[in-house]
Amino acid sequence: MGHFFSRRALLSTAAVTVAGTGVGISPLDDRPSRRFRTGVEVLMADDYELVRGQKVGIVTNPTGILPDLRHEVDVMAASDKIDLVAVFGPEHGFRGTAQAGGSEGFYEDEQTGLPVYDTYLKSGQALADIFTGSGVDTIMFDIQDAGARFYTYIWTLFDSMQAAALAGKRFVVLDRPNPMTGRRAYGPIMTPRFSTFIGREAISQAHGMTVGELAKLFNAEFLDQPVDLTIVEMRGWKRDQAYEDTGLPWVLPSPNMPTVETAIVYSGTGMFEGTNLSEGRGTTRPFELIGAPYADHRWADALNALGLPGAGFRLSYFTPTFSKHVNTLCGGVQLYVTDQKAFDPVKTGIAMLVTVKQLYPDDFAWRYDTSDPARPYWIDKMTGSTQVRTDIDAGKGPDEVEAGWAGALKEFAETRAKYLIYRGGN
Repeated sequence: MGHFFSRRALLSTAAVTVAGTGVGISPLDDRPSRRFRTGVEVLMADDYELVRGQKVGIVTNPTGILPDLRHEVDVMAASDKIDLVAVFGPEHGFRGTAQAGGSEGFYEDEQTGLPVYDTYLKSGQALADIFTGSGVDTIMFDIQDAGARFYTYIWTLFDSMQAAALAGKRFVVLDRPNPMTGRRAYGPIMTPRFSTFIGREAISQAHGMTVGELAKLFNAEFLDQPVDLTIVEMRGWKRDQAYEDTGLPWVLPSPNMPTVETAIVYSGTGMFEGTNLSEGRGTTRPFELIGAPYADHRWADALNALGLPGAGFRLSYFTPTFSKHVNTLCGGVQLYVTDQKAFDPVKTGIAMLVTVKQLYPDDFAWRYDTSDPARPYWIDKMTGSTQVRTDIDAGKGPDEVEAGWAGALKEFAETRAKYLIYRGGN
């Protein structure tokens, strides 16, 4: 008679084999030299005691990895210490197969056999019904954020918390670092009129918080019905710590966020999605390469003359392979962060917008959204109000534009301070 092996037993054997290859550091390695731990590592080190006896689902994507490069879902599915029964995929999907604005739909994951539910653009009762139908008791969240308000994973977090509360489910956030560090918040604040999936609530454009800290803020400040929330905190992370110093590998959280450097500039240069310039999609350096067919060497010269802290600019020419200006030669700049501690991504992005409009007034244009005539300018949705666009159109300089949100940012910083978990920075 042949031997029967369950899927879980086979997965467990496979996990041991991978761990034994010597790739990276074991997620449960307790050597003193490795002091940093993500939330999921802390959960695993405690043998999943926090969710023992519960049916668990997890909202995650390819960034839900351990230091040895194994994905947490693959490890959990192979363990008899946690009853993982469902995965919930955000924009781009659980395994990351979809481009911007796409998802994977419902399917059974080939590697683990787990059902994967599509949560992209689902919220409220519709998402609560998905959570209820999955049969889970507890929903965990573990996705690497990029630190910008218009990066949609934090609103997947918000929507998932709201839906979990409606469904009567417990919610657990497995915390990860903010790649921009958590020293401070930058930029304008979202206003209710411009609330969308790229900015649901009144937080700053670069929030300077971890997803765990944001979850605490969301629960206390914005959710009408708070959820039963637990944050599994990182160990050994300080909010002024650079991502590279954590020892974690960087995994693309989305197809156009290839490096830590991309995340550091994104909350500023991401605003070029609201213009007729290419934001570098279709190149190997999205959000670092910015340009258009009409731009030339004068832009880099003007930007370098400003002496922006922590930033330098190089004249660059590139031809996007998709998105705006596809297969068309663009002139422009490549942004370099020369000092991350001094760098202000939003101030830098505003200076870039101001100078490009000044240099090329007949060619520069704001992206117009014909599907939303009440709020037609995409830049307003990204920055949270009409203030940035109208100030730049009125000819104001970077400092004057920044002064327009200073009061609201100060108020947000005071609110934000109540929900910070980690020390270091302000």
